[in-house]
Amino acid sequence: MKSSSHRLPAGIWVLGLGSLLMDASSELVHSLLPIFLGTVLGASMLTIGLIEGVAEATAAITKVFSGAISDYFRKRKALVVLGYALAAFTKPVFPLATTLGWVFAARFVDRIGKGIRGAPRDALIADITPPQLRGAAYGLRQALDTAGAFIGPLLAVVFMMWLANDIRAVLWVAVVPAFLAVLLLAVALREPEPAAAAPGPRAPLAFSDAKRLSRRYWLVVALAAVFTLARFSEAFLILRAQDVGLAIGYVPLIMIVMNVVYAALAYPAGAAADRFSPRLLLMCGLGALIAADVALAIAASPAIAFAGAALWGLHMALTQGLLSKLVADTAPAELRGTAFGVFNLVSGGALLLASVIAGALWTAFGPSATFIAGAAFAAAAACGLLLYRTKV
Repeated sequence: MKSSSHRLPAGIWVLGLGSLLMDASSELVHSLLPIFLGTVLGASMLTIGLIEGVAEATAAITKVFSGAISDYFRKRKALVVLGYALAAFTKPVFPLATTLGWVFAARFVDRIGKGIRGAPRDALIADITPPQLRGAAYGLRQALDTAGAFIGPLLAVVFMMWLANDIRAVLWVAVVPAFLAVLLLAVALREPEPAAAAPGPRAPLAFSDAKRLSRRYWLVVALAAVFTLARFSEAFLILRAQDVGLAIGYVPLIMIVMNVVYAALAYPAGAAADRFSPRLLLMCGLGALIAADVALAIAASPAIAFAGAALWGLHMALTQGLLSKLVADTAPAELRGTAFGVFNLVSGGALLLASVIAGALWTAFGPSATFIAGAAFAAAAACGLLLYRTKV
């Protein structure tokens, strides 16, 4: 495994480190923003939910268009850097905000930035990586990205202690890694020269281009949607940890445990995707998710909840990089950006639906029912994967 990481193109490391820096910045903000909105700016829970919902929907929709644009112009770096730059320039707005409108605008622009960079970045990884190393490439980028996801909250905890819980002062810390990410990508990222265009005028962008995506690609998209429906939002891990008695000050540890496992195993799992059957790895991922759901359903103590969170991280490591590799492998090179945009949009919609269902089950029947239902859905997905004969 170690040798394959050394053979990965330098651009994968640049993209991964850029993701780490930006995710550390964003997660630092996200770990404090609900408290900032509620205690400093006086926002209601409904308002906080509206801000987050609109922000995430904006990111999902933007990914489709940015991916298609990167295919059309056959240039991806400019969109990647633009997306990261937009996110970076929103970071000073949060500590300066005096009204909810400021925060709403910043979150909106931040998520537009995420949407702009997501699909072109994933397509660029496929462009610069040999097919036999794509699993390792997506796994490494995901591992570095996830490392940022737990570094950010850790920085928030440390600086809140150091700066005597001055939230505005701590939010300024997020500005530094965000702009370092933009600088790194602008200076160090290289993209290959695009293939020569066919003679004659270029056809305009059209939704009909999606018809050129293969049946195998749409199978991967469907698989990702089913996996996401079985998983729902990680916010329910936090709620479950609090529900089984973990003190509120330690509740963020549940996400740190999940992300540590995810980050540690994402690269080895991605490299395994280059060697072993995708169906086998997807089955292992569903098995880990079922085990996580069962642990969280029966949890009567924080220790069991932490075990469930660790298994959740194992599921993410086994499946997320692999699904990205399958998208890259099944989409035509000239439509990779579009393919990743559609993939992310469908997965985002499935996550929203899954979270609504999970929330309804939690309210009506309690937390155990939510995770039992997740395990049942994952088991049904595993049965479907076993019975379906088409090669994944």
